[in-house]
Amino acid sequence: MIAVLAGGVGAARFLEGLVALVDESEITVVGNTGDDATLYGLHVSPDLDTVTYTLAGAGNRETGWGLAGDSFQAMGSLDRYEVPTWFRLGDKDLATSLFRTTRLAEGATLSEVTAEISAAWRLRLCLLPMSDDEVRTRLRLADGAEVDFQEYFVRLRHDVAVASIVYRGAEEASPAPGVVAALTAAEVIVVAPSNPLLSIAPILAVPAIGALLRGRRERVVAISPIVAGRALRGPADHLLAELGHEPSAAGVARFIAPYAGCLVIDTADAHLGGEVSAAGVRAVVADSVMRTREVAASLARIALDSAGRP
Repeated sequence: MIAVLAGGVGAARFLEGLVALVDESEITVVGNTGDDATLYGLHVSPDLDTVTYTLAGAGNRETGWGLAGDSFQAMGSLDRYEVPTWFRLGDKDLATSLFRTTRLAEGATLSEVTAEISAAWRLRLCLLPMSDDEVRTRLRLADGAEVDFQEYFVRLRHDVAVASIVYRGAEEASPAPGVVAALTAAEVIVVAPSNPLLSIAPILAVPAIGALLRGRRERVVAISPIVAGRALRGPADHLLAELGHEPSAAGVARFIAPYAGCLVIDTADAHLGGEVSAAGVRAVVADSVMRTREVAASLARIALDSAGRP
């Protein structure tokens, strides 16, 4: 069995490659919920939905999030009432959040609702939220203001300096049912190529999850989301720098070293192999820019091989 710690777009594309190699029923995905938010009165789980839509073949390939061919009539109608609509949910995407919110109000847990949504989209892998407890990523900006993840990422277009990050609620959170069992039984645990501070750190901040990975680090392989000093998507590079980390594959190695024994780095960063090793992490060099599903599958194979899975 394979377990994957996953953020949003990069993780979803990696998983497309993984399911080409491994039967879906052998895969458990532990998804980040630190960027969940209440928007328009609805519980929105962007990373869980991105993984779901992508693996169902229904995701928007251009944006990486949302549903292909979605319309935005509801957002247009909200504009009439002068409701802030900086977070644009498509009409079909709204239906998922409506269903999630209704089920949560009826007393279902987030993991139960996630399983129901996965089944509706006919996924055969097991998609789990990291926790059923509320964990929220909050960012303190350089000007002193504090915002939640979606405000930073979408409303402010992650174009503001950040002074610190807090994963509110993580210390008190318990892993969702099935998470500990999956991470304990997994032959390989893959940390998918996702933003280290915004997508992976919230998962690791749940104490039982972080402790479990530290105890199994030789079976954990991470994939660097930084290539040639730049993030392939999003603000990971400048956010790492703002918070005192080197925005490079070597910086990612130092960040992930307590949790992973191996880091896959891109061919463009082969010269950093020595620095990765100096951080106590074995470096594996591969083409990690997932331009196609075939590259994603090759990357997945290398990740599994790196952890010794036959």
